[in-house]
Amino acid sequence: MVDYIDIIRIIIISFIITIILGPITIPLLKRLNIGQNVRDDGPKTHLSKSGTPTMGGIIMIIALLITTLTSGLLNRDMYVLLFSTLGFGLIGFIDDYLKVVNKRSLGLKPYQKLIGQIILATLLAIYQSNTSVLGTKVIMPFISDRYLDLGYLYIPFIAFVVVGTVNSVNLTDGLDGLASGVTLIVLSFFGLVALNWGMGSISIFSASLTGACLGFLIHNAYPAKVFMGDTGSMALGGAVSAIAILLNLPLIIPIVGGIYFAEALSVIIQVTSYKLTRKRVFLMSPLHHHFEQKGWPETKVVIVFWSITVILCLIGVVSLS
Repeated sequence: MVDYIDIIRIIIISFIITIILGPITIPLLKRLNIGQNVRDDGPKTHLSKSGTPTMGGIIMIIALLITTLTSGLLNRDMYVLLFSTLGFGLIGFIDDYLKVVNKRSLGLKPYQKLIGQIILATLLAIYQSNTSVLGTKVIMPFISDRYLDLGYLYIPFIAFVVVGTVNSVNLTDGLDGLASGVTLIVLSFFGLVALNWGMGSISIFSASLTGACLGFLIHNAYPAKVFMGDTGSMALGGAVSAIAILLNLPLIIPIVGGIYFAEALSVIIQVTSYKLTRKRVFLMSPLHHHFEQKGWPETKVVIVFWSITVILCLIGVVSLS
């Protein structure tokens, strides 16, 4: 039986592993010339970030693997969570690798990433629909009789949620410490929910990745010594979405992951508005760049987004009470 002491122990171990791996991995990434290629249309203040080692998500993934595989709670759910995290992380790794080789800010073509993401998301949806005691039902936040049976729509809906979440987390990874900080708060929420619901393997997995994100922040906070790259952001997106699916809580992602949702929505609104009217709604998208363009320091944007995520996760707790 997993308790709070186990969760604390796992977080600390994962945190320490990530702290140790940083000074080993970052110089290696530098020697391999695996540096960030900043997008040409991004904020000019970000040009100084060019050349900062990227693909640092590997650090978090290694810490996650060590802590989960030695936890003694290796069951079907744990393997599915690792499959989702590593699967989406692999897509991100290939994307990062192509960016480094081609020396540009674009790696895989959008349709190539999307195909891989849809395949992984569909497999996750099929697994959950066939193994969950709720079948094709999902929990509805804020509603007492809170089960919604999606029936035949379950698999396409879950696949859409997973792909949307992964890409939203990827979009959020645009400022030093933003994606890692927001995600560790979201993971803490899911870890506590899983613990209270007696789902030990999910709570251990969440704690492992929480500790890894916290440790990674030491290296990734402003000014960042390393970026997680798509390797890290897509792995985190795969983890968060898989946890939510296994808990039958896909509908809570827009609440606790409201920052992810806002970042993705800002891009959709910006692109749609420009195509239809040739006018931009935001000074720049995703949303965090809009506030930078308004004159907010990068650190202020990050702290405000972290704070909002804390409040959203508290609302998430209330929605399930």
